[in-house]
Amino acid sequence: MSVSAEHVQERFQASDGLDPIFRPVDGSNCNHNIDVSTIEGRSAAYSLLRTRGLIRIGIQVPANADFKVVSVSNPYGCSETDTISMYRRPLPSTNLKFLSTVMWDGRESSPATGTTKILFNNYPASLLDDLKHHSLDATNGHAQGDGSRPTAAEKQQIVDFEMALFTAQTTARGGGQLDAQGANGGPLRLAVQPFFISINSSVHFLVSAFEGPGGLVAPGDGQFTPAIFNIFDAWDNLPYSSPRAAIARGQILFNSKLISITGVAGINDDVAAGGLVSGGVPVLVGTCGTCHDTPNVGNHSFPTPLNIGVGDPGSSDSSVSLGGLDISYLPQITVQSTSTGAMKTTTDLGQALIDGRFDHVGKLKGPILRGLSARAPYFHNGSAQSLLDAVRFYEVRFGVVFTPQEESDLVAFLGAL
Repeated sequence: MSVSAEHVQERFQASDGLDPIFRPVDGSNCNHNIDVSTIEGRSAAYSLLRTRGLIRIGIQVPANADFKVVSVSNPYGCSETDTISMYRRPLPSTNLKFLSTVMWDGRESSPATGTTKILFNNYPASLLDDLKHHSLDATNGHAQGDGSRPTAAEKQQIVDFEMALFTAQTTARGGGQLDAQGANGGPLRLAVQPFFISINSSVHFLVSAFEGPGGLVAPGDGQFTPAIFNIFDAWDNLPYSSPRAAIARGQILFNSKLISITGVAGINDDVAAGGLVSGGVPVLVGTCGTCHDTPNVGNHSFPTPLNIGVGDPGSSDSSVSLGGLDISYLPQITVQSTSTGAMKTTTDLGQALIDGRFDHVGKLKGPILRGLSARAPYFHNGSAQSLLDAVRFYEVRFGVVFTPQEESDLVAFLGAL
């Protein structure tokens, strides 16, 4: 219930680029000064969608923004500084029960769209209302509707349908069925996985009473487990050479490998939990579950936008991200704080385009990890072509050291989610 770049390319080849997904409204690299009258022109116009699975979202700079856009260097055109073209991977339309905010930048859970931030004390009503509004925006935006549909009844039907959908990997190469030999892979167990906003919150200093009381079994019970995933515990003692044992070893690495988290906006500078707490931690020793804390799901259990550097150019090479990924195909956007004069260059303004805050430049939510194998490439901008590329991003970005076997095991685990 999402798209992979490989599947998009197959649709292009099968239709000569005339499939409905290929439309200048958001499927093309830019929506003006392009030629889609020939197959060659369509191939060029939709290159980011074909090769990276990216949809273009044009978002106006908020009128009350505390920053100004100094320049936009976009290789495809669309270099306007009032409406900024963002290029992002579509998020899955399933497992929505576990969302703590809707859309990468949270715009469908914010005053900017007349929707409600999802909090412990208003969930799930806020989530359901936000999804109804999202169905309206998707129909009138992506599908270019005339504004008359969906009706209130139709929006309810859409949300009822969405909320009943759960997806996860059911088989793995070499590993076979992921619910065999006592394991709990696949979507059936996921459908009954408990959840509430701030469940198992690991970055406890981010959570105020307003966000939620935390806990694991029940809100406020004081419990937390760093073992975010336990679905493959039954495979821990299988023979080392077994593909299922590799998946189990990868799960252990995800749960326990220590990471010195530094330079992450939202953790190491100012805390982003609703703007209610300030004063970050310069170095936080955590694990993958510090940010991917929802049990057996892997997204953030409360709305916390972070910037781990996936879209920010490295200091020595603007075509490479802070974690060493190729981002040369993305625009370079430079903004300046109107209060301090500070400058920042990035490829995605993130939540700052929604709430107008300079300190939110580049901050985005973390996605749900289930079903990863079917939706390459990875990260919001498609910069990791494979799961191994994603793993190596963290090695470069945070200095994590994995042996080749550990890399292989972690990829096996992520591919089994």
